[in-house]
Amino acid sequence: MLSPHWTSAPVPPASGEVWAWDVGSVADLPAIRRQLRTRLNADGGLPDANSAAAERVILAFDELVSNALRHGRGPVHAQVTASADCFLLDVSDAAVDQPPTAVDRDPAYGGMGLHLVAAYAGSHGFHLRGVRKHVWAALPVEPQPDPDPVLPRARLRKTPRLDY
Repeated sequence: MLSPHWTSAPVPPASGEVWAWDVGSVADLPAIRRQLRTRLNADGGLPDANSAAAERVILAFDELVSNALRHGRGPVHAQVTASADCFLLDVSDAAVDQPPTAVDRDPAYGGMGLHLVAAYAGSHGFHLRGVRKHVWAALPVEPQPDPDPVLPRARLRKTPRLDY
């Protein structure tokens, strides 16, 4: 079972092609996602940009970067290291607090992005390096299915039943 908690762990070393962006706002994300998809398509040794692996990378990248922009402090730097068997995502910002994960919250209220990234990742964590926090995830190209994915417990409350 994967842990939804993001614990302190250094960004693992990785080798491969490195793609990096400085991200100023959430409005920059559509163009950056297109660039990431184009780069995935350009390298014949990586999964096709429309494959399930590429979709997981793009979704996880978007979640980590948008979290840094919304909850962190700029500047935000995003990096993807692509190797034949793994994508290492490393997103850094200037807020040095642990990334919060939603626990005991109804998923309808959002905040499930880090749980989703954790479910896709072979490993994940955050690391403080100087005055920057790095939130990272290593996504295998061929993920092993998790028979028991971890999702936060939804807070159950009684709601009136509406009969139409």
